[in-house]
Formats: sequence, C-alpha cells, structure tokens
Amino acid sequence: MIVLGVGVEPGTPVEYLRDAVDALGDVGFDVVATIDRRAGEPAVLALAAGRVLRTYTVVELDAVEVPNPSAVVRRLTGTGSVAEAAAILAAREAGGPAHLVVEKQRGRMVTVAVAAPREHFGGL
Repeated sequence: MIVLGVGVEPGTPVEYLRDAVDALGDVGFDVVATIDRRAGEPAVLALAAGRVLRTYTVVELDAVEVPNPSAVVRRLTGTGSVAEAAAILAAREAGGPAHLVVEKQRGRMVTVAVAAPREHFGGL
C-alpha cells in the first residue's frame, strides 16, 4: 500500500494539488492522508475520490518524527508536519514500520509526501 500525505491551505484549488501529485512522477497511491481539519477541503476530497482517506489530529501528527519539520506549519497548525507525518501514520496502520518513499515536496499552497510500510519495499 502506498500512502500520499497531503498538506493544503484552506481553499486550495484542486488543480494545485493535482499538479503537485503529477510532479512526483508515476507514483500510484491507495490512501490519501492529511490533518483532520482539512478532511472536507474540496481538493482533498477530489484527490481521495475512489481511495481511502485517513485523517489525523494535531496531537497524532506532532508525535511523529519527520525529516523536514516546518516552523511555519507548526505556527499555523500546531504541528511541525502534516504531509510527511500523515503519510507515515497511515503507512504504519497498514503494516508496522513505515518508510518515506518521497520526502515532503512543496507546490502552490500544498505539500505532498509518499510513504509505504517497510515490507512493501522488502524491508528497506
């Protein structure tokens, strides 16, 4: 299972999120994961259509160690990471330890990251 972690600003156009995902290349994903307060964002819902959507609280996200925390994201949300932390949490739910396949990438009004259970990559 491949997880796409997503951080979006309120009101982000779906095109901006799709552009950020397209910039990742040929990454297929089964799950979209984000912060709970963005679960109703039209861009997130459009991207998650036909996939599993997982959401996490600020407390859950803030408990995850990530390689690229952001002071700006912390100031705005209360956690240092949304995309990386959400991707890791959802991948852990699917199969124990998780591996960031793609660290946080920034787009217009969005960040995206990709994670998978370690077993998906032969225990890497």
